[in-house]
Amino acid sequence: MTDSSRLGPWVRRFLLEHLIKERNLSRGTQRSYRDTLTLLIPFVARKAHKRIDELEVFHLSADLVRMFLLDLEESRGCAISTRNQRLAAIHSLARFVALHSPEHIAWCEEICVIPFKKCTQTPGVYLEKAEIDALLAAPNLKSAQGQRDHLLLLFLYNTGARADEAAQVLVGDLNLAHVPSRDLSWVKIRGKGNKLRHCPLWPQTVNELAATIKERVPAERVFLNRYGRPITRFGIYDLVTRYVQRVVCEMPSLATKEVSPHTIRRSTATHLLRGGADINTVRDWLGHVSVDTTNIYARVDLETKAKAIAHCEPEPTKAAKHWSEDKGLMTFLRSL
Repeated sequence: MTDSSRLGPWVRRFLLEHLIKERNLSRGTQRSYRDTLTLLIPFVARKAHKRIDELEVFHLSADLVRMFLLDLEESRGCAISTRNQRLAAIHSLARFVALHSPEHIAWCEEICVIPFKKCTQTPGVYLEKAEIDALLAAPNLKSAQGQRDHLLLLFLYNTGARADEAAQVLVGDLNLAHVPSRDLSWVKIRGKGNKLRHCPLWPQTVNELAATIKERVPAERVFLNRYGRPITRFGIYDLVTRYVQRVVCEMPSLATKEVSPHTIRRSTATHLLRGGADINTVRDWLGHVSVDTTNIYARVDLETKAKAIAHCEPEPTKAAKHWSEDKGLMTFLRSL
């Protein structure tokens, strides 16, 4: 068995050379591709009755890939969007192998003709302003933990940052004005694909950030967990979930919504559009590459739709009066 026929070396080169050195993909994309192969390779080994280190490229057949995708949906309960994401990673691996090994071009073609599934795009959940206010009021501001949690929730709503983006913010990424109510403050956020964007900060956010980062070095993370270590995106998810459960009694509408940090991000976009912000401004605010992605938020906002259609509503038609009820006409007739 030649080295070019073994699957293991190709996977290693794909993950360590192609994704990082050649394409310089973001850590999130690297992790996504790695997770796909972590699920795929043991699945193929079981079906081929081989040890993982014995697998060859041809063992990863198109039929087994289809079986793997079906297993994702049926056994693991993955959504079609997740299934398509896994398939995209497999397509990328196949093209990488074929590019460096012409004898595998036919195999690559068989893998790459496996189509993506069409899926229905459901409107994303977002929070109304009253629900956001209730969430922000939930932390106990008399405790250090509550102050930190309130700042994190406020930062997510202010910036529309993803959970991982908020977790990665450094003290040196903040540009805080000495007089927040007068001068502009902003934060530098590292988005998907290592794209940088700048988001303005509200005076309240600036004041709370200034108190939090006092006497801390620029290389430190802004948001820490209760143990003083950098918070993770999973920690942010848990924090949001915990406070939603705390306020659901006073805000019953939250019980019908699956709230996550991304829900707060959608809420930021929706409220910006309601406030009259231009769609391109919102696109840049959220760090979207295409305005088509931002247009999703414009479609889901029923309040904006209702206001728009109200301007187009025609005047109600009035029933025509009988000629005998026309006072002007009757006065004219009597004058004859």
